[in-house]
Amino acid sequence: MQINQIKEVCLYIKDLEKAKEFYNGKLGLPIMTYVPEKLIFFRSGTSVLLCFNPDFSEHQDVPPPHFARGKQHIAFEVPAKNYESAKEELKQKGIEVTYEHKWPNGKFSAYFEDPIGHVLEIVPTGLWEKV
Repeated sequence: MQINQIKEVCLYIKDLEKAKEFYNGKLGLPIMTYVPEKLIFFRSGTSVLLCFNPDFSEHQDVPPPHFARGKQHIAFEVPAKNYESAKEELKQKGIEVTYEHKWPNGKFSAYFEDPIGHVLEIVPTGLWEKV
């Protein structure tokens, strides 16, 4: 088996309106599918961010039930040349960068939270190429 990439990632969020306001309204991710109180899916480049209400997805029949509780983490890749301006854009939208990490290869990544408390990160292209 050859796995090319992670195609989709999931966050579990009870308040999908908050998710919509943040991921579409502030981060600009296009909405692919929205079923109020159940799920909302966003496009992120060639990947998909799935947001499920865990009260729904924990008890669904198809696909198999899945859910999580607590702070979850995902990272969004930005072009390396746009890393600093992406941090500035977060600030301009009222999103606080809570931590910036310097990796062994000298590149940085910035952490912030969504309104639900999930830990998000922006990473520059190439971050994982030589770690």
